[in-house]
Amino acid sequence: MENIKTSKAKISIVIPLYNEEDSLRPLHAQLRAVMDPLGYSYEIIFVDDGSEDGSFAVLQDLHANHKNIKVVQFRRNFGKSAGLAAGFDEAEGEIIFTMDADLQDDPQEIPRFLHKLDEGFDLISGWKYPRLDPLSKTLPSKLYNATVRTYTGINIHEFNSGFKVMRREVAEALTLYGEMHRYVPVLAHWRGFKVTEIKVHHRPREFGKSKYGVERFARGLFDFMTVYFLTNYTRRPLHFFGLFGGIAFAAGVLIDAYLTVVWFSGTHIGNRPLLTLGTLLIIVGVQFLFFGLLAEMLNFGLYSKEAEYTIRTKLD
Repeated sequence: MENIKTSKAKISIVIPLYNEEDSLRPLHAQLRAVMDPLGYSYEIIFVDDGSEDGSFAVLQDLHANHKNIKVVQFRRNFGKSAGLAAGFDEAEGEIIFTMDADLQDDPQEIPRFLHKLDEGFDLISGWKYPRLDPLSKTLPSKLYNATVRTYTGINIHEFNSGFKVMRREVAEALTLYGEMHRYVPVLAHWRGFKVTEIKVHHRPREFGKSKYGVERFARGLFDFMTVYFLTNYTRRPLHFFGLFGGIAFAAGVLIDAYLTVVWFSGTHIGNRPLLTLGTLLIIVGVQFLFFGLLAEMLNFGLYSKEAEYTIRTKLD
């Protein structure tokens, strides 16, 4: 692999996990089988997101026997975004991989990611093709990805893939909380980084069960609204509030202007619902405009990077 320009860079592999004790040793063995022959300096960072099985005991043993393994254990389950954020904080590599711990991501794809990275991209997302998940997961996922692709204009097929590689500066630019890990490509693209995808081999789950249920799609919808607002209007909130405020205000003025003409013609308008509607639209429009102005004033105060997790144990 001497033709990989990134061969001198240190690689950090960040793996958030929750109740994956049976997968950890096979995953580590597979990663070593790929990484050791390549000659990279690398580290593996496992982030135990409050597992309730024996995952942490397995990680303790791996850490004791391998110097390039770091382990972070949360006090409780904080979610994948927090797990990735903690892993990024611990990562020392110039190149950072993220992958799931359930063995569905194939470490054999790592060299292909590195070759693509050398083409000048900053973040590369893995597109599981074909995806070996039940229809109950693949169908909503296709709808979700199509929606995000349409509204963001980013032409990738799988935004929520856990298998990614990015340059260090991308990870440092991300603020992850809630369910924002689903939108890493969107957030990176918004920051001006070059984003693309490659097809990757997807393997069926061998151990345990999926940690995601139907409720994640409802959460994902609200998070998409958040991401859409942040990536389009964070720097210009008045453009968002002003649009709705201006439309409401203009509609209210037109309605009340019409009623004024009617009143001058001698028709009583005091009991007409249209008068109430017109006045309400004017008030709502003014309020939206003021919200936008206040948001502009507070805009620079919105940026903070406070950790959303507490750590029980760190093994360096």
